Amino acid sequence: MTIEVSHYTAAALEEIRETILDIHVEVRHRDFGLTGPFYYGDRFNERLSAYASRPGWTAVLGHEDGEPVGFCFGTTLAADTKWWDSMTEPLPAKTTHETGQRTVALNEIVVRKPWRGRSVAWQLHEAWLHNRTEERVTLLVNPANGNGAVQARYEAWGYRSIGMQQPFPDSPVFATMLRPVKLP
Repeated sequence: MTIEVSHYTAAALEEIRETILDIHVEVRHRDFGLTGPFYYGDRFNERLSAYASRPGWTAVLGHEDGEPVGFCFGTTLAADTKWWDSMTEPLPAKTTHETGQRTVALNEIVVRKPWRGRSVAWQLHEAWLHNRTEERVTLLVNPANGNGAVQARYEAWGYRSIGMQQPFPDSPVFATMLRPVKLP
C-alpha cells in the first residue's frame, strides 16, 4: 500500500501539532499501554516543542483517504548537542563529533494500529530521509519494545546499535542506533 505523505518544517508545527499528539496518545497509551510521566501527553508535547525549536527540524505525516496514519520527525544534531552525553559507555570522539550538519536524529516514528505491518513506517521513514542532507541518521529504541521486534525492524532498515543511553531520568534505557542517511 502507498500512503500520501506530506512534509513539514517547524514553521508549520501548529498546523500538525494536534494530529501528532492524538496519534501519540492513541499508540503509546492505548495500543502499547506505556505509562509513567515520560509517556504523558504533556511531556511528549514539551519534547515536541523542544525538538521543533532546533534548526533543521522536519516532519512527515502520512494519510490514507484523508485519515492520518502516522508521522515521523527529527532534527539535525547541533555542534554542541547533548545527544551523546547520556551514553552508558562513552563512544569514541570520531563517532560523537558533530558539526551541525553531520547527523540527523529521528526523534519519533509512530504508526496507528490499523496501518501497521503494511510498510507504512518504512514509507514515512524514507520520505522523511529523502530531503535530508546529513550523512547519517541516529535514533533511540527501547530494546524491550515488541520483545525486540522494533529494534530488529530498524536493523533490517540498515541501522546498527552502537551503545545504550538514558536521555531523561524517567525514560527507559534505549539502544542508540546509527546508519547512513542514503543507503548504498
